[in-house]
Amino acid sequence: MLELYPWQQEIWQKLLQNRQYWRHALLLIGKKGIGKYTFSLQLAKSLLCHSAKAEHIACGACLSCGWFEQNGHPNLHCVIPEALSTDSVAITDQENRESSSLSKAKKNLSQQISIDQIRHLNDFVYLTSHQKGYKIVLIYPAETMTHAAANALLKKLEEPPADVLFILVAHQIQRLLPTIRSRCQQIVMPIPSVETSIMWLKQHGISDPELILPLNDFSPLSTYSFVLEQLSIPHQRFVDSIKQGKNFDPFALALSLQQTHLSTVVGWLQKWCYDLVSYRITGKIRYYLKLLPIIQTLSKQIDLIAYMAFLKELSTHQKLSHHPLNARLFLEEMFIRYSFMLCNK
Repeated sequence: MLELYPWQQEIWQKLLQNRQYWRHALLLIGKKGIGKYTFSLQLAKSLLCHSAKAEHIACGACLSCGWFEQNGHPNLHCVIPEALSTDSVAITDQENRESSSLSKAKKNLSQQISIDQIRHLNDFVYLTSHQKGYKIVLIYPAETMTHAAANALLKKLEEPPADVLFILVAHQIQRLLPTIRSRCQQIVMPIPSVETSIMWLKQHGISDPELILPLNDFSPLSTYSFVLEQLSIPHQRFVDSIKQGKNFDPFALALSLQQTHLSTVVGWLQKWCYDLVSYRITGKIRYYLKLLPIIQTLSKQIDLIAYMAFLKELSTHQKLSHHPLNARLFLEEMFIRYSFMLCNK
């Protein structure tokens, strides 16, 4: 069963109470790991429900809700990259899984939404709906559309079919075409406070969430996934290796982490370098709270200018990590570059 997260209650009420002002397309935006995908599914389910409750929440008992739970609603079409798709897309919060390690089979699947996927919407959006009411197209994450796919969607948004609602969900709105953004009603999704996130994580059986939350960009769902998908194991390998300073072995670490999602590993190194630089400048760290004594020692040994430049390089690595490539070579190159700075200090 889908449920709204505590920090989404207020935005839900505001959005549903102002339905008369909706456009034909909604764009839900916000950082990764705050439940945008679950919210979009609950919204779709509730709009399709035959007997929605007073709070505009789906009843969960009507025929429409049954179709939805079985991933077979005729008036709902989900468009997501192959790499994120599962057999239970309509009831699974994919946002929880994005930072997890992927199987070899998943790595061979596209992480983009193709033009063919958008073209396949034609029959759905232009034919009569199965029942009266909305037909809903859910696109997630919207920024993963190829340029051709985005242009194909734009044509539909420019001349929207009757009774069709497009719900786009995006982590990085700047990667969407401005013309698509302008044709959607933008909904900024709320970010839970640190206190709310810690409380929610504790309620779901996560111990010491205050130490794990910073490592996952203060996103409660990413933190939950970090524990659920056992990312703490490869992360501990990363920590054990990186804290060795000049004794750090880039080849051994690359070998041990080559099965972990590259974007996740780059993120760990970004946070590590950020803390080294931050402590050197301000005497404070943000992410690796458990490792403060080690960071205090290593931060005195770094070349501040070189590390700040390396942080910029890692932003480029983060972009490259989403494209098919040799994972081990990618990691070796990145870790060798980090090791080289240590050796030349």
